[in-house]
Amino acid sequence: MELAMTNALPDASRRLWLKAGAAVAGGLLLQVAIPGRMARALPAEVTFTPNAFIRLDGDGKVTLTMPYVEMGQGTYTSIPMLIAEELEVDLDQVVLEHAPADAGKYANPALGGQMTGGSTTMRAAWMPMRQAGAVARILLVRAAASQWQVDPATCRAERGAVLHVASGRLLRYGQLAAAAARMPVPNDRDIVLKPASEFRLIGTAAKRLDTKGKLDGSARYGIDVVLPGMKVAALAISPVRGGRLVRLNEAAAMKIRGVRQVVRLDDCAAVVADNMSAANKGIAALSLEWDDGLHAGLTTEAIVADMAQAARGAGATVRSENNPEQALRGAARVLEATYELPFLAHTPMEPVNCTVHVRPDSCEVWTGTQIMGAAHAVAARAAGLPPERVTVHNFLLGGGFGRRLEVDMIERAVRIGKAVPHPVKVVWSREQDIQHDMFRPYFYDRMLAGLDAAGKPVAWTHHITGSSVLGRFMPGAFNNGFDAETVDGADAPPYAFPAIGVSYVRHEPPGVATAFWRGVGPAHNVFVVESFIDELAHAAGADQLRYRLDLLGHNPRARRVLELAADKAGWQGSKAGSTGRGLAVQFAFGTYMAMVADVVVGPEGELRVPRVVCAVDCGVVINPDTVHAQVESAVVFGISAVLYGNVTIKNGRVEQSNFHDYRVLRMHEAPVVETHIVASGEAPGGMGEPGTACVMPAVANAVHALAGKRIRKMPIGASLPA
Repeated sequence: MELAMTNALPDASRRLWLKAGAAVAGGLLLQVAIPGRMARALPAEVTFTPNAFIRLDGDGKVTLTMPYVEMGQGTYTSIPMLIAEELEVDLDQVVLEHAPADAGKYANPALGGQMTGGSTTMRAAWMPMRQAGAVARILLVRAAASQWQVDPATCRAERGAVLHVASGRLLRYGQLAAAAARMPVPNDRDIVLKPASEFRLIGTAAKRLDTKGKLDGSARYGIDVVLPGMKVAALAISPVRGGRLVRLNEAAAMKIRGVRQVVRLDDCAAVVADNMSAANKGIAALSLEWDDGLHAGLTTEAIVADMAQAARGAGATVRSENNPEQALRGAARVLEATYELPFLAHTPMEPVNCTVHVRPDSCEVWTGTQIMGAAHAVAARAAGLPPERVTVHNFLLGGGFGRRLEVDMIERAVRIGKAVPHPVKVVWSREQDIQHDMFRPYFYDRMLAGLDAAGKPVAWTHHITGSSVLGRFMPGAFNNGFDAETVDGADAPPYAFPAIGVSYVRHEPPGVATAFWRGVGPAHNVFVVESFIDELAHAAGADQLRYRLDLLGHNPRARRVLELAADKAGWQGSKAGSTGRGLAVQFAFGTYMAMVADVVVGPEGELRVPRVVCAVDCGVVINPDTVHAQVESAVVFGISAVLYGNVTIKNGRVEQSNFHDYRVLRMHEAPVVETHIVASGEAPGGMGEPGTACVMPAVANAVHALAGKRIRKMPIGASLPA
């Protein structure tokens, strides 16, 4: 999810506001905040005072109160690497704590709230966390120099200690923590970061700090919460969005052994029991009757028909340069295409869940969330309590993909918890997780391109119709008829077009809730842009690689990753025997990426993607292992979507319910993924989402190369299109 609306984050090298103080145990507590331009770049309604806390204890242990969440992306290793690098400690000396709900201290400077998303974490943390580590190091060195009565310049920090070079005297950080807490904070000019040539950790393949707990079972996710006296609750939610519960058979449910209570809300029922088996049996016994409401007859076909009608409107102008309409009229040839992208579910490995204990004067919440601030706020509202009476405990996330940027599951759990005298864990089944998801929007895009006699583009127009998730999520970011997240990847394609026009029509589907989905705007727009540019190359009779390179002369970083991916893949054209090959290149989330995907027909006639070659320039790489892992994860996620992903509505109900009809790639279907990293000294780019956006058009273009069928509507399907 890209909320900052820009691929280049504001410069974070400005003045830091720092505080040093003594921790309770006599250690060093360092508080860091960034005011200034980064705050002003955000919508006016966002209060922006982010803080990170480093605590150095008397035993030398460094505790980092982590302002971001870990959902498999490696944050809980990469951010400690930044701190440890500048603080001059080994990575295994850093211990992590989940940050509490406190947007004043822990807001993401790229997004303006206490949230993790949009592939912003490393971009937002790159300078602040390094500066925090550097300031702590400076204070410790000064404390040691003061004790020895020597010039701090004659001392250096290394591996958790300060060394006086001339005399060989050494003091461990734990011995210096209390004294360092009393030292004055250094001026900006004294905060010198290490040059890249001296990095010990940054750029190395560090072992992940969370691996051990995930292997031995000690790692805790929201769904693992166990509390004294806790009950569990199963749900039945109105099958049609906006529907209402009419009646239920509570007596039948209460006859089930282990069932303790039935809670009725306006749009759902919950059965509270000693265990999940009893709770599910209680739900089955309720004999629920629903009033489906206004959306009882809703279908996907009706939604798309309305969208197609809306797409005829002019929409809001996102970009218009050099009169693209006139350039189209003067073109030797005009190509037109319409692309459709379906609703998609998130399907994280850990279904959404929330444990609550609501008392008359307090509320506690245990969950895994990407958005602590909103989770805290919605829990307070649902409980009817002042915020200071509400505590949210965050956990590791078993996948997020944008779903856990929403708080509907927390609100529902608190409403149920108000009627339950015990702590209660509310767990959604996989079916509920899919059918009551908040979906990636459906998009309907019209493309027009004018070509000259040689087949080169003289005009390019992209007209987008679809939901604005950001318009709901952060209304202040929706300005002049559009928001930058929805058009990201379309408003500034990597190619040089003599004339370009981009426009947007906001169309919110009735009866369907939409939300951010891994890759957000680029996952939709890059598919359209890279598919249509492939169409132009085909119409011009040109090689798809050469055609793109000719349009990237002004864009050396994009050109470099495309050339590298093609070289490593052994590109000789779009078809090699029985293999179709497809290309895609993009700039998204501050990262340049290109992919070559191979597509074949398997032994049972099914489409297979045996190999994907990726080249990436994501600026400075903190942990290359994380880059490789993120690309591999995103490729599997994206291939699942482009081949199978499709949420459809019939009679107001989501038709898909589990992985038998909402397919994801199986282990034996996963491709070999080769990732090649371009060395770069640029600021870090995001890595969690670019791969999902890039692989989908690469696969679709490979299918066209193999079958001669242009893919303009996802999903492609399990078999070769006729």
